[in-house]
Amino acid sequence: MIPFPVAGVARPNFLILTPICISLGLASVLLSERVVDWGSLVVILVGALMAHVSVNALNEYQDFRSGLDFKTERTPFSGGSGTLVMQPRLASQALVLGLVSLGITLACGLFLIQRTGWGLMPIGLLGVTIILFYTGWINRHRYLVLIAPGLSFGPLMVVGTDYALTGSYSGVALLLSAVPFFMVNNLLLMNQIPDIEADRTVGRDNFAIALKSDKTAMLYLSSATLAYLAVVAGVMGGVLPTAAAIPLVTLPLSYQAYVQIREYRGEVSTLVPALGKNVVVTLATPLLLFVGILFDKLL
Repeated sequence: MIPFPVAGVARPNFLILTPICISLGLASVLLSERVVDWGSLVVILVGALMAHVSVNALNEYQDFRSGLDFKTERTPFSGGSGTLVMQPRLASQALVLGLVSLGITLACGLFLIQRTGWGLMPIGLLGVTIILFYTGWINRHRYLVLIAPGLSFGPLMVVGTDYALTGSYSGVALLLSAVPFFMVNNLLLMNQIPDIEADRTVGRDNFAIALKSDKTAMLYLSSATLAYLAVVAGVMGGVLPTAAAIPLVTLPLSYQAYVQIREYRGEVSTLVPALGKNVVVTLATPLLLFVGILFDKLL
């Protein structure tokens, strides 16, 4: 049995992002007026949570083995959990946790394919590929690492949830998935900034490394703007209800984070407030989008 201390490599505090993203897939189904299969939704949630646990645990294991975890300056929001640095004996258990979690994800996926159809297979295969290759390969290619996080929590989770519940692909689900796509990409982009020097020593390549802080800030602002524009376009186009505009209230926080990134000059402690704001934006924006849609449906 896996000892409890190894659970730290799963980064439990950040797992809340998964049900929030799944909720947008549910929102798409609610907007389509279809009946929700709650049993399948539970399986979807378990599979998605285990995928999140798996990628976190495998990332921590590989960063420990490469020595990166010993070089990063950890903050409450970036740099890993530090679990294996403090307790190296747990490394093998971390690997087991990552692989067992992935196995549960695969089992859930196969169950849902059997229930819904093979159209879910491409989403599942792409998700598993990202889990297995994120740390060792994707992180060495700046364009891939820029979009892989958002792709996982956006289109794969949101569109995948909608498909698993309805058996068909939905343009509304794809539109909703744009919000976590851009927000989660921004989350990882900002979290890479404190680790620039450490990441460079192990051969990683990302836009935080490649760009100066002002240009990284513009990339962040561009992605955030596209997330909000997806919401505005959906509401103005009549695809989403008016209440779906509620997440626009997080826009000032996004702008404040942008300003703090732009002014960053290498002192990690000065970036921590922006990291915190970015986490709030990443969680609150899709959650408020779901709340707005649910509020409209209940009324």
